[in-house]
Amino acid sequence: MASLTAGNRRPVRLADIAKAAGVSHGTASNVFSRPEIVREEVRERVKAAAEAMGYGGPDPKGRLLRAGKVNAIGVATAEPLSYFFDDPFARVMMAGISQACDATGAGISLVSAANNEQLAWNIQSALVDGFIVFCIEGGSRLVQLARERKLPFVALDLDSQDGSVAAIGVDNIAGAGMAARHLTDLGHRRFAVLALPFADNRTGLVSPDQVRAATYAGTRDRLTGYLQELSRVGVDISKVPVYETANDAATTKAGLEAIFASGEPPTAILAMSDRTALVALEWLSARGLAVPGDVSVVGFDGVPEAATSKPPLTTIAQPIAEIGRLAVKAILESDGRVSRQLLPVELIVRASSAPPRG
Repeated sequence: MASLTAGNRRPVRLADIAKAAGVSHGTASNVFSRPEIVREEVRERVKAAAEAMGYGGPDPKGRLLRAGKVNAIGVATAEPLSYFFDDPFARVMMAGISQACDATGAGISLVSAANNEQLAWNIQSALVDGFIVFCIEGGSRLVQLARERKLPFVALDLDSQDGSVAAIGVDNIAGAGMAARHLTDLGHRRFAVLALPFADNRTGLVSPDQVRAATYAGTRDRLTGYLQELSRVGVDISKVPVYETANDAATTKAGLEAIFASGEPPTAILAMSDRTALVALEWLSARGLAVPGDVSVVGFDGVPEAATSKPPLTTIAQPIAEIGRLAVKAILESDGRVSRQLLPVELIVRASSAPPRG
């Protein structure tokens, strides 16, 4: 890295070291980048001059930028950095991304921030060849910032109607329909929905107008899939409570409190993520409600924890790790064209769903 010359007038540059050692700029550069081609006596002279002037070597950032390729991928979210480690979906996704990067020798840079200003700076300054964008909260802002970098980027679970953005996701309407159909085939007719965010920074029971104005089409599509299937068997969908969570324990528990405090309780819960479904299993058990005897629960994601919960969770499984691997491939092999991939989902039936009592 560059150091300051005497008097702190300006940073020490490689040219200063070359001059002090009496060698060419190219020879000085080779001492740090390809020392095996430089005679030992010359190497020692250049290193001695560098040490005397407090020079630690060329700035890797400048070298990478000159090369035009840094062989690293940025994974960006507006969530706190802990999201990558705390959320079961994110952990599986990162495993897929990491496997693909390991196979190609590419590095990974995690990009997040506590506020929009810091997020913008982090994305603008990230030394990466492109971005994989986790479109949870702040998704549109992330896409805007990624566009501004003029680097390849691919969004995960973005608005399916925005054909100008490269994206990899699943058919949320079809997947949600599979979940609802499984429960209606079992005989359930009283439902509640634990939803992912429809818009940023909002939780609670949602109205049809709020659904129509949703920022996140993935959430709206999952609800559409649920309600279409429920309508098909004659369920009055206007009476199905839909509680918008922040996909965390606190708001999921608040949603369950609201759902079970009013009217006739549901016999089945459709959860838009395995994370909220797993919280629901714990909440119901703590209140003496048997799953699936009193309430059946179906999640959406297919995270590993769903197979070991008590009871094991019925869920709609996404190919999460494969999405991550394909996202890496889309960045590293980008040819400038917008690619949009829709992957299939699978219903995995486990012990959290059964016919309603009576």
